[in-house]
Amino acid sequence: MRTLIYRTHTLKKLALSLTVFSLVITGCTDLDEEVFSEVTEESFVPAESDIVSVMASAYTPLRYVMDWQGYFDVQEEPADMIVTPTRPNGWDDGGTYKRMHFHNWDNTQWQPRNTWINCFNGINSVNRVILQIENGQLPVSEEQATSIIAEMRALRALYYSMLVDTHGNVPIIASYSDELPVQSSRSEVYDFIVSELSAVISSLPEEVDQSTYGRVTKWTAYQILARVYLNAEVYTGTAQWQKCIEACDMIINSGQYTLSSSYSDIFSAQNENNAELVFAIPYDQIYAGQFNAHMKMLLPDHRLVFGMESQPWGGSSCNPQFIDSYDPNDKRLTDTWLQGDQLNASDGSVVMTLVKEMPSIYFCEFTEGYRCGKYQIEPGATGALNNDFPFMRYTEVLMMKAESLLRTGQGAAAAELVSTVRERSFDNPADAVVTAEELSGDTTVAYGTLAEDGSIDEAGDQSPVAYGRFLDELGWEFAAEAKRRTDLIRFGVYQTKNWYNHTPKGDYTTLFPIGLEELNTNSNLQQNPGY
Repeated sequence: MRTLIYRTHTLKKLALSLTVFSLVITGCTDLDEEVFSEVTEESFVPAESDIVSVMASAYTPLRYVMDWQGYFDVQEEPADMIVTPTRPNGWDDGGTYKRMHFHNWDNTQWQPRNTWINCFNGINSVNRVILQIENGQLPVSEEQATSIIAEMRALRALYYSMLVDTHGNVPIIASYSDELPVQSSRSEVYDFIVSELSAVISSLPEEVDQSTYGRVTKWTAYQILARVYLNAEVYTGTAQWQKCIEACDMIINSGQYTLSSSYSDIFSAQNENNAELVFAIPYDQIYAGQFNAHMKMLLPDHRLVFGMESQPWGGSSCNPQFIDSYDPNDKRLTDTWLQGDQLNASDGSVVMTLVKEMPSIYFCEFTEGYRCGKYQIEPGATGALNNDFPFMRYTEVLMMKAESLLRTGQGAAAAELVSTVRERSFDNPADAVVTAEELSGDTTVAYGTLAEDGSIDEAGDQSPVAYGRFLDELGWEFAAEAKRRTDLIRFGVYQTKNWYNHTPKGDYTTLFPIGLEELNTNSNLQQNPGY
């Protein structure tokens, strides 16, 4: 049975026994209350399982990643792959998806606000656990305290690694305080992440087993470091390619992880034992039921195709420009996107036929646009999936190292790594091989806004994208994995290129605005530039 790491632990109230009190002649003068009806802070003596459960509360906010208008939407809706047009059953939703596509969001937009809120919920929970340990409220040994605090600090760094990417200039809250948090610069947040991880990494567990599944290990910490080093030039203005390579090598040389032999297995409903998962967010359709992105992407009649109990809503589909960039022999095309005839699971009849074309974000028919089928849908699936989300996987380690090598003039070594990653997705081994020259070339995505007939309506900036073919490789490998926005920014595409119905608005859009409510409740915050 899958072990659920993130179930929030609640102390159950004790049953209140019936007590017969004797009547005495003398009056009662002792007014001290002895509580029998519930467990209080003073009477709570935690067992090992209780300590793990207290720590788990700090992980729980990560489940919002695949939840409604969660981190997945923040990373995919503003990018060049996932689009949510108005459909016959609605999906205008007050224009929220159009604003994300057009980069016209404001400080009331819920997707970026949810990222802020949920990350700081996680940070606050981390700080609470650390305070409980340091104050002796959780009576643990010195060795346990060191281990728990290290894990919590690394988890806090993970939350900040998301915030430094989405909002940049955020408060660094490292402890409880009655004072309003002071805003830090993006560079300061970056430095905090690096210093925190560097300080605790030697105290984190190296084991990769059921006891550490879904928890921050030493290797998770190195992958967080590699991610922030990979994007250091965006965050601070100074590239850190060699440091990224060194962090990746720590994971590679550990021997703890291998590439999955099957691409699809990484995203299966029972993927918790996949050797590629460095850090997964555990979900469960009953106990941790927030993986509902499939409801947004699949059509209502896909319940017949997959034998689902629930009926999806049919909103999001894939920009045809991205679909056209795939090599037809690349099995990731069909492993990722549902296309063509969709067959009834019971009798094999055609339920519907999905077409690639998507005339306009202002209106598309249900069957227009290929849908994401990357995450396995089990028979009987409900509005929540059992699939654990591969937030960090070993392939990303290899690709981060490859990109850093490519950008530092070591193209041959980079091409070898990319070719290794591609091997499982091509039947002919020769088709998997790429060269340094290819990876250094322009993107194969035909950028430009589209007319309703699918032709280029407004070409926009057509200058070559440096290492654009490598960006394509990232798109094909990590499609619909909540990474695309960050990658497009690093390669300079997000703020310059036209795609589908989108035209660029400028560099300021690489950060989201700080929410209006957050500004109103903390006078120390200043809005990000451009808003």
